[in-house]
Amino acid sequence: MSKKTNSTTLELDHTALRAAATQELDRGAVTPASSPYRESIVKLLNGALATELVCVLRYKRHHFTAHGLASPAIADELLVHADEESGHADLLARRIVQLGGEPDFSPKGIEERSHADYDDSTDLKTMLRADLVAERIAVEAYRQMINLIGDKDPTTRRMLEEILSDEEEHADEIRDWLDQ
Repeated sequence: MSKKTNSTTLELDHTALRAAATQELDRGAVTPASSPYRESIVKLLNGALATELVCVLRYKRHHFTAHGLASPAIADELLVHADEESGHADLLARRIVQLGGEPDFSPKGIEERSHADYDDSTDLKTMLRADLVAERIAVEAYRQMINLIGDKDPTTRRMLEEILSDEEEHADEIRDWLDQ
């Protein structure tokens, strides 16, 4: 908590700092686990987790089935994207646990929980279009989550902003591949 002492000076409330820091020491870092928004944030994160898992599966399939003149180089990059999406899934799962929730890795209903679709096309251009659509869906979903969470959970918001940056980069790369 901060207190405003006059119109130009801001000072921390040291009494409130000490009180907050000495309560419930068994909780470790103070997180919004008891926040009224916790359940909603965990639900949003589980939706993002499902999306990332579907993206890993889609990119892996596209990596192994891509054919055509440019496919070897693109296939290698698709595997990089799969690995990065897997890393995003790990970040999301870790944050869900930090918030006192349970990450939903169940394969049952994963497509329904995911914002993006799985794709089993066989043509390289069609694969890339499906990947671009999925990345654009992820970009929009992360933007909306960031706006919804706002200052309710700054740690989660920052994590989502980092993932959003990666997703925007993926979309730009895929667009460039489609332009070749």
